[in-house]
Amino acid sequence: MTGAETLNREFGKLGVARPAIISIVFALAAAATPAAAAPPKSACELTYAGNIATYAMTCSEPGEPMFGGFATWRNIPIKFDQVDTSNTTVKFSNFLRLTPNTAASPFENNIEIGLYAEKTGKTTQSYGPSWTEFGNSGGKTKAIKAGVNPSTPDGRNHTYMLLRKPSGDQWDVLYDYNTVGTTTDQIKVIPGATNRIDIGMELLGQQYANVPVIADRMQFLDGNNTWRQIATKNTAKVVTLPACSTTNKPPKCINAKLTDATTFSEWTISKPRTATSSIAREHTEDAARGNKTVIYNGVDQQKLHSCMANDPNNCLRDVPGLLECVNTYSDCNTESITAESANIGQAAPEADAQSIRQRAAAAFRVDATNVNIVKTTSPDGAGHSGSIWEVHSNQTTPGLAVSHKKFKGFTAKYSALTGDFLEACWGAMC
Repeated sequence: MTGAETLNREFGKLGVARPAIISIVFALAAAATPAAAAPPKSACELTYAGNIATYAMTCSEPGEPMFGGFATWRNIPIKFDQVDTSNTTVKFSNFLRLTPNTAASPFENNIEIGLYAEKTGKTTQSYGPSWTEFGNSGGKTKAIKAGVNPSTPDGRNHTYMLLRKPSGDQWDVLYDYNTVGTTTDQIKVIPGATNRIDIGMELLGQQYANVPVIADRMQFLDGNNTWRQIATKNTAKVVTLPACSTTNKPPKCINAKLTDATTFSEWTISKPRTATSSIAREHTEDAARGNKTVIYNGVDQQKLHSCMANDPNNCLRDVPGLLECVNTYSDCNTESITAESANIGQAAPEADAQSIRQRAAAAFRVDATNVNIVKTTSPDGAGHSGSIWEVHSNQTTPGLAVSHKKFKGFTAKYSALTGDFLEACWGAMC
């Protein structure tokens, strides 16, 4: 019996909500080097070497079963040129993507969670986190509105996590250590090292965007219940613009660097708009809320909030009770539960029916003339009350996937007040 099979059997016996990660060690490659692994260069190039989008991505195969993925970075400000781009999709994405089973294809079903900013009009934009599932029968994506200022570029750290459920083939999605969703259409994970974890930046309409320095940190959960950094030698990189230099100048260049020659410590990227673009520097902040210690679901909340601000990569190790809470409960961060999310989107003439129709058609790569749009009211239970634009089409679409699969129809929802994206589905997952 493989280690993965044994682990799944034990999870079933325990009947816990998530893998019972008894201890956590952020081990370096020198402490536990995979027996058989290699950088997935070909798969990475196939997935991220398209001509439409600009990429600064890493793809990693640890060479062993993977039961979770974890990433953290700060909410950086994304600036777009204030010009008419009605015929061009202008969008920034920085995401973690986990493909649990790559045995048949590098494009197999996967889960993506990350931060996204889109130019929605001449002077307006949307900004915030969301998660997406790509499945056999279609896909679904939802904006994440929970947490502390998820839609504000205030430089605050946020965490993104995917955890395999204790039985079956589905995964829980966590944002700032609270559950925000669960997959429904991921395929069976087979024994062996048939998985991949990607992290990095995608840009559409890159010539209109300025992306300051963003530092992506990533780890994976192995079959020994240990969170680890992936060996650098098992990571492939795809950067589709030349490095910025005296001969390669903005906006047609990218700065990208994978720090540490031994382990995946940090993928640092930026895409300047001009040679004098301002750079957002990493900073620390004191996020402790007073001196009183509050324990929620076993988690020391004061230490969690401070760790989230200053060292989120090690919170599972350093914050009392957090590891056990993530294994057992849906919510572990009271600050994220009680916060009212801010939104940088502004009501504007650009957020009308025609602009929303064009945005949806471009996102799903269909003919806008055959896209229907209606204004409706969403109940509170849907997670976003108020007036919304609901867009429908029965046209064949690839959805939001990179692969060449086709599905029939999609539905997408946007805020009628701000134009912000709320959620979407395509194919049979609608």
